[in-house]
Amino acid sequence: MTSVATNPVALGSGAGGGGGHVAKAGLDLTHGVVLYLEGISVSFDGFKALNNLSLSIDAGELRCVIGPNGAGKTTMMDVITGKTRADAGTAFFGQTIDLARLSEAQIAHAGIGRKFQKPTIFERHSVFENLELAMKADKRVRKTLFARLANEEKSRIEETLKLIRLEESAARTAGLLSHGQKQWLEIGMLLMQEPRLLLLDEPVAGMSDEETERTAELFLSLAGKHSLVVVEHDMAFIEKIARKVTVLHEGSVLAEGDMHQVQNDPRVIEVYLGR
Repeated sequence: MTSVATNPVALGSGAGGGGGHVAKAGLDLTHGVVLYLEGISVSFDGFKALNNLSLSIDAGELRCVIGPNGAGKTTMMDVITGKTRADAGTAFFGQTIDLARLSEAQIAHAGIGRKFQKPTIFERHSVFENLELAMKADKRVRKTLFARLANEEKSRIEETLKLIRLEESAARTAGLLSHGQKQWLEIGMLLMQEPRLLLLDEPVAGMSDEETERTAELFLSLAGKHSLVVVEHDMAFIEKIARKVTVLHEGSVLAEGDMHQVQNDPRVIEVYLGR
């Protein structure tokens, strides 16, 4: 069976064509935009969680998304990953991949990874085994039962261990890791899937100051090779990593710009401080 990530027809007509910068796996970045949302609206029992939301993320960008509770941040990520279907609007991954036409699994295979606030790992397996299990590979039963790691695959795992700073804990049972280490391990597991876009929901919640600092360094190191959308309430953390910030309010973009512009925008001050 041909994977949707390597089948341009399955991802939308013309994917991977037209010259310019066309990424592997059918992701067309000709215009430098990895994610494009236009006019997205979602309603739940009459409540508009998203209201004509339009947003674009550049390839290799690290974008921070903030907003009060109920602003639509989680619903936005649900639409991008296919968990929720929009009532109106369009969502494209690159120039040609229409996310509305794909299932959650197909979207993940196409190159969008999502990390929820609570880490999801295989706690009874070692750190190394977690990364091995997450590797983007043939998961059919025969392949899994008789698989032997090639040198290249071992190298990928070792590189990821170093990146997430868990190389000294490779043989350790994942359930014994600290909260922050578990978060890093899950990020490493996402990276093993070779995503082009990472959606990260409150990644530093519950972390120590040292773990938060290391996470900021990790995200900055990932930007460029990957595109990151970080939803976070920790403003000190956002200040460490943000180049561009999007503020959501009542399901729409309220403000957008660098941290200084956003913090001094009267509309943002009113939403957050009520004045």
